[in-house]
Amino acid sequence: MRLRTVLATLTAGLAAAACLSAAGPANARSSGAPHACSPTVSVHGFSDALDKTTHQDTFVGNLSALAVDEDGSLAALSDRSALFGLDARTLAPESVVPLADETGAALDSEGLAVDRDGSYLVSSETEPSVRRYSAAGKILGRLPVPDSLRVAPAGRATPNGTFEGLTLLPGGRTLLASMEYALSGDSSGVVRFQTWKRTGTSFRLAAQYGYRVDAGLGVPEVQALPDGRLLVLERGFTSGVGNTVRLYLADPRHATDTSGIENLTGQDGVRLIGKTLLADIADCPSLGATAEQPQPNPLLDNIEGMVITGRAKGRLRVLLVSDDNQNAVQTTRFYDLRVRV
Repeated sequence: MRLRTVLATLTAGLAAAACLSAAGPANARSSGAPHACSPTVSVHGFSDALDKTTHQDTFVGNLSALAVDEDGSLAALSDRSALFGLDARTLAPESVVPLADETGAALDSEGLAVDRDGSYLVSSETEPSVRRYSAAGKILGRLPVPDSLRVAPAGRATPNGTFEGLTLLPGGRTLLASMEYALSGDSSGVVRFQTWKRTGTSFRLAAQYGYRVDAGLGVPEVQALPDGRLLVLERGFTSGVGNTVRLYLADPRHATDTSGIENLTGQDGVRLIGKTLLADIADCPSLGATAEQPQPNPLLDNIEGMVITGRAKGRLRVLLVSDDNQNAVQTTRFYDLRVRV
């Protein structure tokens, strides 16, 4: 499986360091200099500029996914059924489009990818589902989902533990969605990554892979790399302690197709997706950030969205965003990272 990022589009997009410093000293920190989190990851700034704000009478928060749009602007998905368009330089909201299912009901929208025709692929963990939407929010289609990945009793997935991450692989011919938590009957901590192959204007079910998360964590986001690998976020929360957020480099190219394996319980011959830790975000400098609840590092929050926005000096430019859950003690925060892979 070959993966690549369309860097021409991404490079035209977000000037992350500029937008973070432009937000002002009250809600941003950015020196433009690298601050090492690990040998391969540095943080260049953060912004709380959108925290507890509204746009067109819609709360700007609950952000669960990011994507770079065709015109280089930033698309930000709320898990409360809203798709925001953000200025790539300032992060200022420029538009909001409501999303709904076929009956008009709200989605628990979690994953976002911009297809090559400009439509939006959006995952919802309610059923779960992946739907295609127009720029105006009209449903254009829906992808098939394996029965086993459906929420029980229809399938073996747990509520709020299904499709979170969503990314198009190189060339746009394959779509990948990550489950957040393990299926009933699979080993604890082994989650499934489902793919679809493009056939004409639609997608059909394709290979599935297993990925082992660290103890107590789940997968909120994945992003495809140019060379066949993935960036994977792992995240968890412990009351009274705070969030754990780790960034991994994962390689699915030699993993076993698990679509025909009912239970992933350590069978011989099943190769899971290999992974390498890039950084634990708790090890990043705090950059003067503050937190309204206990955190191992005040820079941390409920990080849930991630997008690759281009390259800078041989490193990937990666933007993260936290989901504040519309909660007074959580923050909508953007993080500007540089990642060497």
